Amino acid sequence: MKAKSSSWIEKAKERAALEAVKHVRDDYIVGLGSGSTAAYAIKEMGKVTRQKNWQILGVPTSYQAMQLATEYGIKTTTLSQHPQLDLTIDGADQIDKELNLIKGMGGALTREKIVASASKKIVIVADERKLVEKLGTNHPVPIEVLPFAVAMVMLKIRKMKGKPRLRETSGKVGPLVTDNGNFILDVDFGTLYAPSRLDSQLQSIPGVVETGIFAGMADIVYLGTKNTVRKLKKR
Repeated sequence: MKAKSSSWIEKAKERAALEAVKHVRDDYIVGLGSGSTAAYAIKEMGKVTRQKNWQILGVPTSYQAMQLATEYGIKTTTLSQHPQLDLTIDGADQIDKELNLIKGMGGALTREKIVASASKKIVIVADERKLVEKLGTNHPVPIEVLPFAVAMVMLKIRKMKGKPRLRETSGKVGPLVTDNGNFILDVDFGTLYAPSRLDSQLQSIPGVVETGIFAGMADIVYLGTKNTVRKLKKR
C-alpha cells in the first residue's frame, strides 16, 4: 500500500516539474532549486537543452543542485556573473492559498531565497499534499543561524513563544551544517496567521542568517495531483 502511495506522489512531482520547465526559453539564466521535485525540473531542463540545442545557464542553490545540473548537461554560472535571473524553479515544503511558502527542510533555504529574490519570475513545483490553509500547520519553520549565536537565538525564539529544535544530521552525531557553514533551527510556531510579520521579527534577531518563510515571492505554483496538475497564480 505504501509503495503504491509513494508511486503517485513521485509521478505528481514529475508532472508539476514538467509544467514548470515550459516557462524556460533559449538563453535563459535559471535558478535551480534543491530537493526531490526540483530535481525533476533540472532533469527535464537538461533534456530540453539537448533536444533544442538551447543555451541555458543554471544558478544552483546547493551542491546537490549543482551535481544534478552537471549530470544532466546544464552549464552552471553564479550570481556574481549574472546577478539577475530570468526564472527560478524550486520546490516548497508548505504552500498556502496566497502562495506564501515554507522552505528549507532540505537545508538550502538561504541560497534558495537569494536566488529567488534575484529572479524575474519564481515558479514553485510540488505535489498537492504541500498545499495548506495556513502555513505552520503541523510543520516547523526552518531558520539558518550562525553557530556562534545558536543558544542566544533559541532563547529569543522561546520568548516569542516558538519551540526551537537544533536540526541534527542522520548517520552521525551533531548538528546539520549547511552549505554556508551554519546550523538550522526547526521552530514550531503553530499556525502562522501573519507569516510576513513573523519573518521580519525573526530577521531582526542578530545571528539569524535567513528564515524559511518565503512570503509573497512565488508567482506561479504547479501542484501535481494523482491525475493532473493544478496551476495557482499570484493574485
